[in-house]
Amino acid sequence: MPLTDQRIVRRKLSDEVFDRLKALITSGELQPGDPFPSERELMDRLGVGRPAIREAMQQLSIFGLLTISHGERARVRQPTARSIFQQVDDAASVLLSSSPASLEHLKEARRFFELGMVRQAAQKADAQAVAGLQEALARQRASLGDADAFINADMQFHTRIAAISGNPLFEAMSEAMLGWLKQYHTDLLIWTGKENYTLSEHEDILNRIIAHDPDGAEQAMVRHLDRSASLYVHQTAASA
Repeated sequence: MPLTDQRIVRRKLSDEVFDRLKALITSGELQPGDPFPSERELMDRLGVGRPAIREAMQQLSIFGLLTISHGERARVRQPTARSIFQQVDDAASVLLSSSPASLEHLKEARRFFELGMVRQAAQKADAQAVAGLQEALARQRASLGDADAFINADMQFHTRIAAISGNPLFEAMSEAMLGWLKQYHTDLLIWTGKENYTLSEHEDILNRIIAHDPDGAEQAMVRHLDRSASLYVHQTAASA
């Protein structure tokens, strides 16, 4: 390889500090729940100024590795599936807002994901899981007329279906995708009576899960998602 292709890239000081601080956690030197060293201690230990320490600690917080509370010592945080997806929330929002096609891609990905989740739910659901779905459906029915509460209960119903898999990544993925989609949900839901269709479709899905009928549950989910896909509209398309 030519020498000119082997240039050394200079890194920001805070990036170097971030790597050092992250290693304290990933190496096991600090465990979840442990207090993080103070800024002064880290400055003395690494020989750098407060700005680099603070910027690196903020990055650790964004990555879900550190909890920073005003007036208290920062503490090491246990990474979770949810915190992993939260890291990309802002990037996903920018992508979706700048590209109508990305919203369609997200709806397609969600459809593929939900069909797999509902099949697993129909195979695995026990009495506790069914009770959770019934509670989410009852909450949604009680939220008729309140668009925000209704949609939140809708999201909970679908996320609980994913949780039946027993895989926390699936549950977090469901929560993330539904959160990204929520900002594109039209306000027409409550005013056109479509909320009653949603309740009926959710009830059908739940009944198929209770009957341990994967094929029936998948077909019910297909009907629900195909009908409700039009409720998620990009601003560009809505204004066209």
